[in-house]
Amino acid sequence: ALFRVFKKTSGNGNIALYLGRRDFVDHLDSVDVVDGVIKVDPSDLNGRKVFVYLACAFRYGSDELDVIGLSFRRDIWVQRVQVYPPTGESINKTPMQESLLKKAGEQGYPFSFQMPTNLPCSVSLQPGPNDAGKACGVDFEVKGYIANEADNADEVIEKKDTCRLMIRKIQFAPANNKAGPKADITKQFMMSDKPVHLEASLEKEIYYHGETITVKVKINNETTKVVKKIKVSVNWLLTCIPIYLFLNFTAIHRETVNASSTLEKSFQITPLLANNKEKRGLSVDGRLKDEDTHLASTTLSQGEKEMQGIIVSYKVKVNLMVAGGGKVTIGFP
Repeated sequence: ALFRVFKKTSGNGNIALYLGRRDFVDHLDSVDVVDGVIKVDPSDLNGRKVFVYLACAFRYGSDELDVIGLSFRRDIWVQRVQVYPPTGESINKTPMQESLLKKAGEQGYPFSFQMPTNLPCSVSLQPGPNDAGKACGVDFEVKGYIANEADNADEVIEKKDTCRLMIRKIQFAPANNKAGPKADITKQFMMSDKPVHLEASLEKEIYYHGETITVKVKINNETTKVVKKIKVSVNWLLTCIPIYLFLNFTAIHRETVNASSTLEKSFQITPLLANNKEKRGLSVDGRLKDEDTHLASTTLSQGEKEMQGIIVSYKVKVNLMVAGGGKVTIGFP
């Protein structure tokens, strides 16, 4: 079968990485194996070895801020393997590696990495219009390098002795789209012996990029006050270390619900990256180079595992503004 080969050669030409894909899927209970090949020309190694690592890193500042020797990049998870000289360990080659070895020739050596399930997915924080340098976020890097030891902090590895390819860890929404969540609240106000009852619901649990979210709202205003305004919002929550960010996409409706009356209506809101290109810090699905992307997907997990890095979630909220300064709020993920 035809497939695209992603290749990156070191500056000195001694090693070259080969990957057959750059997107690897997190299925919640397991993650696709990162399987590749590295081509090694041993003639100029001078007794050194060749290693490959896969690193998941969290970048929380641009390189331009690194003026006092601080690193704004922290490795969340790293795994290293020696590929040359071969260690003698038997490797069960995948079909992808068999194909890549035909491209690399006799000097090709396979390598594989199995990521744990508690790593975050690739995500970038959208830079501001005037920001330079690499975006903050979580990225995954496959790197081949020539060194005497796999991981020696005192050993200087020159850039010409390395080659690297960025990859992405991604998730897909579950195939079964369940019924959407529903929430309700009853709130009593001072100087009023009867309450406002608010109920909100979504028609389904999963929404795809660019899809309009319909929020069904029921209001029973038994008070003597007027509901002046209805605000429907999709709140984007990003939790990571060491920052917590919050942004919302809001639609304000000048609907009124008179005293002792009811309203039942559906409101629509569409969270789009295209409408928020200037907002610094907005999370988007991890980019490879300058390709287009969209708002970051919700981070899925199995619940019992502690996720690391950046966790993305969305929450729908409905606010009622009541005459006299009162407010009724309801929300659900």
